[in-house]
Amino acid sequence: MDRINGQLFKEMLRSGMNNLGNQQQKVDALNVFPVPDGDTGTNMYLTVSNGVKEALACPSDNVGEIAKVLSRGLLMGARGNSGVITSQIFRGFYQAVKGLNEVDAVQLAHALVNGSRVAYKAVMRPVEGTILTVIREAADYTYAYTMTEDITDCEKVMARMVQEAKESLDTTPQLLPVLAEVGVVDSGGYGLLVILEGFLKAMQGQPVEKETVESAGESAQTKVEGGEEEFGFCTEFILHLSDQGVRHFSEISFRDELATIGNSIVCVQDEDLVKVHVHTLEPATAIRMAKRQGSFLKLKIENMTEQHEEILEKDETITRKAEHKKYGLITVAAGDGIRDMFLDLRADAVIGGGQTMNPSTEDFVSAIRKLNCDHILILPNNSNIILAAQQAADVLEDQDIQVLPTKTIPQGLSACIMFNPDADLETNLSEMNEAIENTKSGEVTYAVRDTTIDGLDVRAGEFMGIAGKKIVTCVPDMMNAARNLLDSMLDEESEVVTLIYGEDAMKEQAEQLAAYIADKSDAEVEIVNGKQPVYSFIIGVE
Repeated sequence: MDRINGQLFKEMLRSGMNNLGNQQQKVDALNVFPVPDGDTGTNMYLTVSNGVKEALACPSDNVGEIAKVLSRGLLMGARGNSGVITSQIFRGFYQAVKGLNEVDAVQLAHALVNGSRVAYKAVMRPVEGTILTVIREAADYTYAYTMTEDITDCEKVMARMVQEAKESLDTTPQLLPVLAEVGVVDSGGYGLLVILEGFLKAMQGQPVEKETVESAGESAQTKVEGGEEEFGFCTEFILHLSDQGVRHFSEISFRDELATIGNSIVCVQDEDLVKVHVHTLEPATAIRMAKRQGSFLKLKIENMTEQHEEILEKDETITRKAEHKKYGLITVAAGDGIRDMFLDLRADAVIGGGQTMNPSTEDFVSAIRKLNCDHILILPNNSNIILAAQQAADVLEDQDIQVLPTKTIPQGLSACIMFNPDADLETNLSEMNEAIENTKSGEVTYAVRDTTIDGLDVRAGEFMGIAGKKIVTCVPDMMNAARNLLDSMLDEESEVVTLIYGEDAMKEQAEQLAAYIADKSDAEVEIVNGKQPVYSFIIGVE
């Protein structure tokens, strides 16, 4: 195979996407922390599927043009750190094949190397033992092999890339001790390997097909919530397909896409009408998926506080009227109570998301475009969301957008409190960053698997207390976990404790913890009904 043409390139993309989708849960299971988090496999699959589906719809057979559409789709659909890095790999790939109708072996090897270089540049502090290491080592060794052996067969180049990626992935525990302790390889690196294997299968004439939802297993969200009755929103709609939708709509593909965010799925097509039912924590994501296919004739979302029309119009972004102002404040939160706290603290837009629901680059871009401000300040409130926010700032490079490094809800709230709409930008950034640094954050959630981390035995189903990035306790009782967590966070300098209880906790339990805090310290306690999923309690100490 001397060259890759547009048709084969599309088949490679489809095969890579399907292979990742089929092994999505296996990638998820490699996450080091045993928490119900954003899930690497889920984030990578949502990112890749967003880009690949647009690339497959590209009418051109020019590899460069297809790669351009792919890069843009990945860029806007990127979720989580793994998704953003994946989008950057293929951004670099596109830069190398730009203007090429077909790609030969040397050009393919060079494009993979350029993907590695661009991905590294996108991360401020690259960490070895991650997807970055896998793409760099695999691409560099493959390029050296291609040039040294004078390889002209594209299939041989990809086969070597897969081989080198496997070997690099196997060494990730040696570079990241926490991987060795837990006994896994890097999840993002494994996800990349799966994509490359899908590419190779297509080049060998055996493209990977998408497995059915049943054979692929439960969706990541099903694992998190433990059953369909626990999903937050019953979402139903009737969709009138556009002309393009009628031509391209597939019940199986759309059902598989919905399976990445929910379960209890029914999808039935009758000519240009589609009836859909899904249980999900992300109703607006389901709506966005549908809007690409046509328009709504009927929409019903049960258990939502906002009016249905507002959800449809705002795509899970709660935004105030876009009057011209000096500052615009965008933040991320899951839970109506936490969202309202941010709005009360002068946030202009609150993007729905957090753990298990990492918003995409496009979510940030959409929120930014609805504002009319000289300076935009973004508070991601999750370490796995910061890169997507920064990528949105890069997309809208003509605007002054500052992404503050808030990694938790308490840090975001503290930053909002210090925000002064009358102060200059430098003062605000200084005051808000100082507040972030001086805020301790803790969460109580449940373990999703047995493991040992930092010398602590963690058992599935028990409650963990997490202070910062460290699991400090894991016990069967939620309240004991919360008390143990508070013991590790409180000290003589503690002045204010914000206690945010979630969907699976009660106000009385929060009041019991407030009394416990009063016995342990002189700190003032504020109790908030955050209504957040995943975390029984979110605790901020200042």
